[in-house]
Amino acid sequence: MEWRDEGVLLVTRPHGEHALIIEVLTRSHGRHAGVVPGGASRRMAPLLQPGTDLVVTWRARLDDHLGTCTVEPRRSRAGLLSDRLALAGLASACALLHLALPERDPHPALHAATVTLLDAMETLPDWPAIYLRWELGLLDELGFGLDLTSCAVTGATEGLAFVSPRTGRAVTAAAAGTWSDRLLPLPPGLATGAVSAADLPQALALTGHFLARALARDTSKPPLPEARTRLLALIERRTAGG
Repeated sequence: MEWRDEGVLLVTRPHGEHALIIEVLTRSHGRHAGVVPGGASRRMAPLLQPGTDLVVTWRARLDDHLGTCTVEPRRSRAGLLSDRLALAGLASACALLHLALPERDPHPALHAATVTLLDAMETLPDWPAIYLRWELGLLDELGFGLDLTSCAVTGATEGLAFVSPRTGRAVTAAAAGTWSDRLLPLPPGLATGAVSAADLPQALALTGHFLARALARDTSKPPLPEARTRLLALIERRTAGG
């Protein structure tokens, strides 16, 4: 068994004295793992950092084996190491992909969106807004996408103010009535894709609720990764001027 694909490195862990097990989000083969012989060497280890774009060649005797990988680094994300917020964003994205995606299940659109996000972290100061859209896309891929197009009760498209914590559908203030305290607030602009920097923490709190629900399907995994919690704390601090 053999294939060659592009991928974003998500996590690594030691394997024996000199090898690494890497996990990559590939374009055509989904979240996939393999052993890189010599990956822990002084020459290779600095190249195998989370976020790195790789060309991966995977080989195994049988399809369900772990297999071995040869890798060709295409683009390093080392520039993010000097930016605390961007580094937190990188760690959060990699951790969510590692925890949320089933192994070997292709998600080509999500792979493309992840590369776009990581590129933005290196070049655009407003990348947290792109990160929010990336989390919304991840929820769509996981089957927990939000429906903010119309009210779940009345069908109205104006006056949307809340989101059902169970279904992810929007509700108007009028339709919510006395049930509003059981619903999640809908941040201004989220339904139209234009969330302000001031409302970004509230929007990320909303996506975090549904990400936690998606991850809760596997009780062996934590509700949300610590890296995602750290990112939200940093964004809240920046919003508050801290």
